[in-house]
This record gives sequence, structure tokens and C-alpha cells, in this order.
Amino acid sequence: MKKILFIINRKAGTDREKRLESAIRRHFPADQYEVSTTYLAYLGHGADLAREAVNNGVNTVVAVGGDGSINEIAQGLVGSNTAMAILPLGSGNGLARALKIPLDVNKALSLVVANKQRAIDVGYANEHLFLSNAGVGFDALIAEQFRHNTKRGLSGYAKLVLKSFNTYEPAEYRIEIDGEVLQTKAFLLTVANGNQFGYEFKLAPKASVFDGQLDLCVMPPVGIMSLLPVSVFSLMGNIDQTRYLKHYTGKDITISSSALQYLQVDGDAVPLTENGVVRIRIQTAAINLVVNE
Repeated sequence: MKKILFIINRKAGTDREKRLESAIRRHFPADQYEVSTTYLAYLGHGADLAREAVNNGVNTVVAVGGDGSINEIAQGLVGSNTAMAILPLGSGNGLARALKIPLDVNKALSLVVANKQRAIDVGYANEHLFLSNAGVGFDALIAEQFRHNTKRGLSGYAKLVLKSFNTYEPAEYRIEIDGEVLQTKAFLLTVANGNQFGYEFKLAPKASVFDGQLDLCVMPPVGIMSLLPVSVFSLMGNIDQTRYLKHYTGKDITISSSALQYLQVDGDAVPLTENGVVRIRIQTAAINLVVNE
């Protein structure tokens, strides 16, 4: 009998929770599956619960929530035989969108039942795991501010972007990528594993969690008038072919700058452990993920 564990971020609300429970019962009959449900209770709980699931011989851990919860749960599954599945209930849902995992609960549960698995790469920025992207530029500043923001979702994010844009000073960076060195000023400096930021915004449209490499995206300083075209090209998935973005690929990336203050992984701000330096690496085929194909 297959052991399935649902780890749920409770921000969803009680009505949604009841609907979710009945949908789980429908898709996973008790005579075929041993299903357990648990809830995130504190920061880092997802990783603890996932490690416990690995030790208990759980076949699949289903992460129910947004990119932040999925990231936490993934931390406890790296290098194990326990697969991860995603039930995307966040606002941006970057990883789910990149992997074409349906945002509809029943369709996403059907994928878990079908159980087609593929090993995905993960990235580490100063040993903080990321599945989609890590950044040190304007996006990292916004992630830091977003942490203290009560208004979640795209509108809260957009307000912060507009408020901080004019006062942001793009830094000068030294970047080493697989031994090659470049020096550049950047507004955005993001390393992508997947192709999605969330909300269908794509900085590295050709990036893939299966290709064994990371995509470095450098956006030179831009004026306020460029925000609209940058957003449109990101949504259309062709920003990498415009003057707004320089694109490189590699496996080991070191970014340094005296002005480096913030680091974000999968949209969440994390503390900088080393002054002015971020070291980024890839771990290939690190987690078995239930995919839509």
C-alpha cells in the first residue's frame, strides 16, 4: 500500500480546507493508499516533516501551498527516494507554472495519482536551497520588504516595486561563472533554475529544472519608462532576446559586490552569511518530482 503524506500550509482558510480533505478522500481510496495529513506550524517545519517522512518510508510527500512552503518541504527530500508532488495554493506558484502543474486542485491531485516522476535539479545560494530562482538585485530588496508587508499577492508586490524603483541604486558586481569573470552594473541579477518568477513572469524563458545548468540573468540599469516593456516581454516569454537582458549559463557562480545587501531564494528573503559575496551552485537530479507529462 502506498504511503502519501500531505503537508499543508494552513493559510488557505477553513472552507478551502474542508473541500481539500474531501477531494483527497475521493482521489486516494483507503484500500489503496495510506494517507496522512499534517500542517505547517513554524518556519522550517516543512523540512523537518519531510525528513521524518523519508525516515518513515513515505512514497510521496505532497506540498500544499505556495513557493515558500514547497521550498521548505523540498529541503527535507533532497537525495532521498521519497518523491515530491505539488498542490499549488500560493499566489505566484512559480515552480508549478514552470512545470505546467495545474492550479486546479482536482487536476493536480490526478497527477499525484498518475505518479509520473522525473528528477529535478536544485540550486543553492550560500547553501540556501532554491527550486526556481535566487537573486541579489532589486528583486532581493523587494523580497526583504515583502517580508514585512501585510498585503500579499501580485498587487502588494507591484506597489512595493513602484514605491522602491526610483530610489534603488543598481550596484556594480563582479561575477565569476564557471571560471569566466565579468564585471557589470545591474538592476536585476538573478540566477534561474526554472523559467518562472511566478504570475507567468519569465526572466529566463529557456531555463529548465532538468537541464543540469543554471541560467544567469543580468538586467542593466533601467528607467521607469522601461518597466512596462520589461513586464510585457517577461510575460510573453521573450525578454532574453531583448536589450533588457543579458543571459549566461553555468553550474558554479560567485557574485560579489561591496553594495550587496540582500539575497532572495524562491521569492523569500534570507540572511547574507558572508559579507558582500553569494556563492551559487547546482545539485543535479536532486529530487524526484511528480510531473505533468
